[in-house]
Amino acid sequence: MSAPQQSVLFDAPGPKARRRILIINILGVLALIGLLVYLVIGLKGAGELAPAKWNVFLKGSSWESYILPGLYKTLQAAAISIVTSLLFGFIFGMGRLSHTKVINWASTVVVEFFRAVPVLLMMLFLWIMLANSGIVNAQDSPFYAVVIGLTLYNGSVIAELIRSGVHGLPKGQREAGIAIGLTRSQSLRLIEIPQALTAMLPALISQFIVILKDSALGYIINFNELLFNAKLLGTGNSNMLQALVIAAAIFIILNFALSKLASYVSSRLSSRSAD
Repeated sequence: MSAPQQSVLFDAPGPKARRRILIINILGVLALIGLLVYLVIGLKGAGELAPAKWNVFLKGSSWESYILPGLYKTLQAAAISIVTSLLFGFIFGMGRLSHTKVINWASTVVVEFFRAVPVLLMMLFLWIMLANSGIVNAQDSPFYAVVIGLTLYNGSVIAELIRSGVHGLPKGQREAGIAIGLTRSQSLRLIEIPQALTAMLPALISQFIVILKDSALGYIINFNELLFNAKLLGTGNSNMLQALVIAAAIFIILNFALSKLASYVSSRLSSRSAD
């Protein structure tokens, strides 16, 4: 946005407003520092910062038996869910773009339904259903419930991304495809969908971050992912807070890495389109 446009939308703060903003920012930072100091003092007084509470995470057995297996299950469920969500989203995204009314209507009902149902509710329902149906082993039902729940919810979101991405393309793209002899479905498949996927790639990667984070909801249904194993480790060593801090730090690192990847992809796509 250019400077003239910014001046129309937003008034530049004057000297008094800038001083007021500066004072508010300083007070906010001081309040945050005070809160952190208060929390540290409270944790220290409760003995939560004692080295004995943290030494267990320096042992290889803690990582080999709890942290790394839980991390593996988390990444496994997230990786499978990403692939299946992409397939689900592509199929039903194409369905929502179909000119056949029955296919379009059925795809819309499926997408809107699974977007509306909370993913945790789907996991709970699938866990109970799979455990009692005998379709899979009862021990494996939490894993399948997590993967299917993540697939249905995030696949529906991806389907909507595809639909909105195609509708956001210039109308000339389809007209050009029809002009060279392509049918509407061929134009959609060969011209519009590839362009829409390229444009929404950063949004897709952001959705992958959601999948990774939501895999931790499997803790509720006894899926032995990172958070569940961290709780087991904390319960056995009476250091629940420390175990949760370690699990949170690992999730933050993974999500930060994916966020940086999304920023990198977005900048690469922007520079390519500028060229």
